[in-house]
Amino acid sequence: MTFGTPYPLHRLMLDDVRGAQKMLAGVARVTAMEGSRHLSSLVGAPVLLKCENLQRTGSFKLRGAYVRIAGLRPEERAAGVVAASAGNHAQGVALASQLLGVRATVFMPVGAPLPKVAATRDYGADVRLHGHVVDETLAAAQEYARETGAVFIHPFDHPDVIVGQGTVGLEILEQCPEVRTIVVGVGGGGLAAGIGLAVKSVRPDVRIIGVQAEGAAAYPPSLAAGHPVVVDAPVTMADGIKVGRPGDVPFGLVQEYVDEVRTVSEDALSSALLLCLERAKLVVEPAGASPVAALLSDPSSFRGPVVAVLSGGNVDPLLLQRILRHGMAAAGRYLSLRLRVADRPGALATLLAVLTVVDANVLDVSHVRTDPRLGLTEVEVELHLETKGPEHCREVEGALREAGYTVLA
Repeated sequence: MTFGTPYPLHRLMLDDVRGAQKMLAGVARVTAMEGSRHLSSLVGAPVLLKCENLQRTGSFKLRGAYVRIAGLRPEERAAGVVAASAGNHAQGVALASQLLGVRATVFMPVGAPLPKVAATRDYGADVRLHGHVVDETLAAAQEYARETGAVFIHPFDHPDVIVGQGTVGLEILEQCPEVRTIVVGVGGGGLAAGIGLAVKSVRPDVRIIGVQAEGAAAYPPSLAAGHPVVVDAPVTMADGIKVGRPGDVPFGLVQEYVDEVRTVSEDALSSALLLCLERAKLVVEPAGASPVAALLSDPSSFRGPVVAVLSGGNVDPLLLQRILRHGMAAAGRYLSLRLRVADRPGALATLLAVLTVVDANVLDVSHVRTDPRLGLTEVEVELHLETKGPEHCREVEGALREAGYTVLA
């Protein structure tokens, strides 16, 4: 194939992905494949994690961006490239451009996390903050391309990008030849399309399962309709797969090569991120944790060995803090209780002594004395506790009731 040249979809072949793999040698890392004992025990078969969160720039996006930009004609390189992204694609384009000596301009939303903005600038791109949602940022980048002649680098809707992402699939086959199921997050579809093309061309028996967030799931209705369908105002913490419409190019490949697209809840995403951090010692963004969320949601439905693609690890520290709290709550690690106690000196100390015996960590205590439902000598106490899981939550509630406290709904 001639990289950078649009051509009919049917011409995308395994050899194109192999050519991209050669091009990326020495540029993109062959990322590690780590076993997960916990997930393996849940699934009842070996589960391995493909760690694209440890890729250069922190995600798989460098692969497709590099292949796309490397394939530009000399006059196109001279004009520079432009992209729009809230994070991973921005960094992939910035580093690829730096490595290839191409001038890059990247438009990012005004509210983009500061670490992602700083990283994109550090890779040499001219970062311009525009718009408050990605659609506005995208429109600004496309207008810049029209005005300056810079080549717009789409995050997923181009054949060169897809074959670049497909190199993840070739690595999986090399690292785990016995794989039977590959689980991968899906936004616009470039990664799933590339992996599906690469893997199914060699091993048509391998099952490819895509995963989307429930609030940003454009692929299930699109596949049902037979063409890309727009999902208005997608909502999810997983900004890496928060795409309202499948790409035209990847959609056809997903139709052909991806066996199923599932959806996962926000609770499942946050629980999966927490599991990756605690059990695998891997920092993974919500989009990257989506395959793990699917495994946690229905572990018995996967044939092993299973490879879950952790597509990225670029998560804003402030968002990570909120997600971890949410994940701990979803996993039963936080417990909120309301109790009525006597409003007298020492009552709170007595209550806390009960919690000490059952080893519950008190995070916050608040009092309500003005509720008309309370008696003159009563006070309502609201407790926020850190626990060890659902069974411990039940133990805490049982100890409080045994001590004579009424736990309110």
